[in-house]
Amino acid sequence: MAPRRYRVAWISDAHLGTRGCNAAALLDFLRENDFDTLYVVGDLIDIWSLRRGIYWPQQHNDVIQKILRKARKGTHVIYIPGNHDELVTDFCGVYGNIEIKQRAIHLTASGERILIIHGHELDVVVSGSGRMRWLAFAGDLGYQFLLSLNPLINFVRRRFGLGYWSLSAYAKRRVKDAVSFIGKFEAAVAHYADRYDVDAVLCGHIHSAAIREFGKVTYYNCGDWVESCTALVKATTVFFPWSVTTPLRKEKCLSRPRH
Repeated sequence: MAPRRYRVAWISDAHLGTRGCNAAALLDFLRENDFDTLYVVGDLIDIWSLRRGIYWPQQHNDVIQKILRKARKGTHVIYIPGNHDELVTDFCGVYGNIEIKQRAIHLTASGERILIIHGHELDVVVSGSGRMRWLAFAGDLGYQFLLSLNPLINFVRRRFGLGYWSLSAYAKRRVKDAVSFIGKFEAAVAHYADRYDVDAVLCGHIHSAAIREFGKVTYYNCGDWVESCTALVKATTVFFPWSVTTPLRKEKCLSRPRH
């Protein structure tokens, strides 16, 4: 079957180099779809994790090779580093069909201006003082610990005929502070649009796919490839959230399919 063709796609937060990365699902997405333009919206590689210890299976290398292959075949790849791969910002520039830049503005066929950022710029825990940065690293360790429990939990669930369930995603939905943070983050990102005179802002960072309206500004989040396995794609003038099963309606967020 020939790959489906989209004008633009956005992916973020693959966190290659961690055991939580769902590289197989991301590879399926890249193999089954082609794009005129592909935005990689940060945290493609998790340098924080690689500093603690090297984990790089073949599938993670295959993801990088697949993106490079698409670029060689004509896809315009725009890579916007996040906080976990911030070292890549030292290499901002144009490399054939690949651009590395800190932010971008995407102009749609209908004239809509969309600011593309990773999102950590508005996270005070990440962009604050040295002490706050230490807290960000500590929080990342706790998050990685929850992710490390997912395989064991789901091994037991499969034995009982139950579907996939993410402990880290459940904790994020249930912890009041996390829910409050996500809401405030979304509103702050939408407000950030005023600085750049844009109609919408698209980001990743918080691993929570969404399309929401904040006044006259549209907030897009393309999700992640750790918990939800989501992307955002654009065909003609319509945006579709994308999961590893099927595109969903604009009003809905995405969730990982239950197997």
